[in-house]
Amino acid sequence: MSAEQIYDMLRAALWLAVRISAPLLMVALVAGVVIGLFQALTSVQEMTLTFVPKVAAMLAVFWVSMSFMTSSLVEFFQQRIIPLIAGG
Repeated sequence: MSAEQIYDMLRAALWLAVRISAPLLMVALVAGVVIGLFQALTSVQEMTLTFVPKVAAMLAVFWVSMSFMTSSLVEFFQQRIIPLIAGG
C-alpha cells in the first residue's frame, strides 16, 4: 500500500468522523448557548442546570441520528476498507 493510499484513507476517515460527530456537537453548542443565556438573564448559577439539559439533548440527537451514523460507517467500511483489505 502506497503513502498516497494511506493519506487518502486517513483523509476520508477523518472527514467521516467530522460528518458523524457534527450533529452532536451542534446540539451541544446550541444547548450550551441557550442555557448560558438563560443563566445570564435569570442570574441562576446552578451547575446541574448546564449539564443535565445538554446531556439530555445530546442523547436525544444521538438516538435520532444513530441510523445515519451506522449507515455511514457501514458504507465507509464496505466501499473503502474491505476492498483495500481484500485487494491486498
